[in-house]
Amino acid sequence: MNLGAKSQSLVPSEGSKTTLDDSGSDLLWIPCNCVQCAPLASTYYSSLATKDLNEDNPSASTTSKAFPCSHKLCESAPACESPKEQCPYTVSYASYNTSSSGLLVEDVLHLAYSAKASSSVKARIVVGCGKKQSGKFLEGIAPDGVMGLGPGEISVPSFLAKAGLMRNSFSMCFDEEDSGRIYFGDMGPSTQQSTLFLPYNNDFVAYIVGVEACCIGNSCLKQTNFTTLIDSGQSFTFLPEVIYREVALEIDSHINATVKKIDGGPWEYCYETSVMPKVPAIKLKFSSNNSFLIHKPLFVLQRSQGLVQFCLPISATEEGTGGVIGQNYMRGYRIVFDRENMKLGWLVIFQMSRG
Repeated sequence: MNLGAKSQSLVPSEGSKTTLDDSGSDLLWIPCNCVQCAPLASTYYSSLATKDLNEDNPSASTTSKAFPCSHKLCESAPACESPKEQCPYTVSYASYNTSSSGLLVEDVLHLAYSAKASSSVKARIVVGCGKKQSGKFLEGIAPDGVMGLGPGEISVPSFLAKAGLMRNSFSMCFDEEDSGRIYFGDMGPSTQQSTLFLPYNNDFVAYIVGVEACCIGNSCLKQTNFTTLIDSGQSFTFLPEVIYREVALEIDSHINATVKKIDGGPWEYCYETSVMPKVPAIKLKFSSNNSFLIHKPLFVLQRSQGLVQFCLPISATEEGTGGVIGQNYMRGYRIVFDRENMKLGWLVIFQMSRG
């Protein structure tokens, strides 16, 4: 395989089921020299079988080296006492009191040209040695760390494209079990639908797109245009308050079931019934007659004694803020982050079950 063949896609050669692939942040960090990390024992995670997770130790690595405060990508440089010091980092996430902090190192990422390839490509990248985690991370939502895939210079896609190993694009896909895969360098097929990314304060710092209208089935709600972040690191979806209310009430009108309040739950519209109802798809309309269909808008909480509990897994954002399309509504799609042409692409890869 010619490494200069930039049309090829690259995938992590040793993928982890417990690393969070996050298009809403930039830094790749892993548990390392832990002071406060999530449990590493396999018994804590159903997806790990009998294999425990490992805690990284850069000092024992032949490929790892300290990342200095003098480097232009060290955002914490003003806090360093000397330019020769190792660059510290802290990343805060949207979930309450959830963060990772530690030191930056330069290391090697191994990539393959397919999931079954025997040979790999080595790329030098910057990695966060995550010594201390807080909030949701301590509950095990990303015990193997977070792979930030944002547009920032320190993200993995940025390093790979700058090194000439791939086109400046990548795609992600998730199945119904929340398992996913990344394909670096994937531009997507010509048949995919797409919409342009929008700048934030005149800069492309996140994957933001503009929705022209929100429809339930064939009925498009009035004045439902909004901007939204495409964030695979968010488990669920958020809409601006006014639009959220319209969407929720319209979906609710198609559900003939008992309202079931879930104590401590994040969602307002939850129900209990003996038969899962069929509701219309949510359609997000974009420019040039492109649309993103959410065929399975409801989320099943549990089935017990002939009853099913389910919710509309959408929450409202604060007034004046945009929406967030989370991982739950990306399932069944191949989502393409084409940074070369500054556009989001999508293509159905399998039909979702109806619940």
